[in-house]
Amino acid sequence: MKKHITSEHADLKWERLRLQYLRKCRRVLYTELLATDKLNEHLGEINEQADSMFSQLVKQLAEQQGITEALKAENQLLWVQQMNNVQNVAAEIVLNELIYC
Repeated sequence: MKKHITSEHADLKWERLRLQYLRKCRRVLYTELLATDKLNEHLGEINEQADSMFSQLVKQLAEQQGITEALKAENQLLWVQQMNNVQNVAAEIVLNELIYC
């Protein structure tokens, strides 16, 4: 089977997830992008947007919840737990608003 993601993009999380979604749930769009040779471009754009959105969301959510460097210095375990939660929430938002649409 032919690979549709270039080797430089093969390890990018958001691209892989979007490709899986297109293949499974949006076959017409997937076929159209493939036929017009725009699949890799589309996946690259989605990956850039998702990375940017994820980073912004993590920063905003951490600020909203008061997760600071002071907390990190004071209680590393609590900081890690809260940051993991923030990252999970941010990932869900990116998935629902960008990847699975």
